[in-house]
Amino acid sequence: MHRGGVALAIATVVVGPLLATAPAAAGLAVAPGWRAEPAPVGAPQPAPPGPNVFVEVSPSTVEPGFLVGIRAGCRDNSLPATVVSDAFGRVQVQPQRGLLTATPMVRERTRPGNYRIKLECRDGETASTMLQVVKAVKPSRGPATGFGGSAGDFTGGLLLPGGVAVTVAGLVLAVRAARRPRTVRGAAGR
Repeated sequence: MHRGGVALAIATVVVGPLLATAPAAAGLAVAPGWRAEPAPVGAPQPAPPGPNVFVEVSPSTVEPGFLVGIRAGCRDNSLPATVVSDAFGRVQVQPQRGLLTATPMVRERTRPGNYRIKLECRDGETASTMLQVVKAVKPSRGPATGFGGSAGDFTGGLLLPGGVAVTVAGLVLAVRAARRPRTVRGAAGR
């Protein structure tokens, strides 16, 4: 390869992208074949994107009988919308601080599984998300590794009376020690 070829390759890499963006910046449409054409005059411009239509649920995993927070958005968040799910039924989300919100309770008899949450806006648009309902978890006792985990009700019932008995015994010994006559060493030999 000679110097002219290297210079041409560098110029193509550096100047090529600049030439491709210049017509677009000047209001000209750039075709894939590098042929610039003026944009049609009076052509309708695409509308700016509106607010996103969405629905969120928090927490996304919940036990039956617990509340979930719903946060949603439609194109017009000044009007209420409806959220529907087999987990809690039909709920109306109300405008609050620029969003639509509600706090329904998952029905007590809802079986564990994944449930669809569907937002229905007044203008017909919809959005959906999922809610996972899990079986109610009862806290377990700790592992039987010592006093705390293996202590049953029997030991817990003796703990308070045992502590009182030790305290009283300590007080009795302290009083007896205070009343005992003291002997001074070396005084017996005089």
